[in-house]
Amino acid sequence: MTPGEVASVLSSWRRFDLSRPYVVGMPQSPNHPRYWHSLPRRHGDMVRSDGSSAANDIITMGTHVGTHVDGLAHVSHDGKLFGGVDAATAQVGGRFDELGIHTMPPHVGRGVLLDIPRVRGTEILGPGEEVTQVDLDAAEKLLESLIAPGDAVFIRTGWGRRWESGDGYVGRDSGVPGPGMAAATWLVDRSPAMVGADSNAFERLAPGAGHSVLPVHRVLLVEHGIHIVESLALEEISVAGIVEFLLVLVPLRLVGATGSPVRPLALVPGDG
Repeated sequence: MTPGEVASVLSSWRRFDLSRPYVVGMPQSPNHPRYWHSLPRRHGDMVRSDGSSAANDIITMGTHVGTHVDGLAHVSHDGKLFGGVDAATAQVGGRFDELGIHTMPPHVGRGVLLDIPRVRGTEILGPGEEVTQVDLDAAEKLLESLIAPGDAVFIRTGWGRRWESGDGYVGRDSGVPGPGMAAATWLVDRSPAMVGADSNAFERLAPGAGHSVLPVHRVLLVEHGIHIVESLALEEISVAGIVEFLLVLVPLRLVGATGSPVRPLALVPGDG
């Protein structure tokens, strides 16, 4: 294709960024190292003979902070990872060569949004409220075609509206809405490439329980090898009334890591 043809194709697609900005102090699970950014070199610290200067950065963070995808090495159950891999043996050497996030291929394919507040006629689900099979059935009916194997299935709870509230988004005391076990089974039956949500845990978190138990993670990651994307920004695409899109999602090639930051893009035919 010529540059002009490429530009013409790109201009005919609307683009939605489904990621959160990384800023110091952003809400995150207390179980993971916090995001930090600083400038070890600032302009003027070193000036070249021609008057030019450069600044640079250092970033520290956990791989499950901000908008991120869980690798299959992230969760074990009874000492086993997905496929029966022994967790203790797999982590020898300080990295997961077999099930690390580097083994997850880039995703370019159909994405669907199951907009639960939309089908319930509300703006946001309540703290600790469960997303049920009935909810998912109703949301799937808004799609042009049923969810197919290999799709990326994102669930909107409306909880993303609380992102700016910090601890209110994490919901340790209040609880967080999300799928329960029945909803997890519903998703597994459709064989998605990945699932995701606008909360910091793809689970219903009971008030005061925090991350004490994560059965949905076990079902998806350990038992069925389905990747999980968390802390998605789904409000803009919901307001636009979009429930199907071309999803581009690429994890960093962090060899042996249990997860990776991602910047998922939803592409929809229409004026860019």
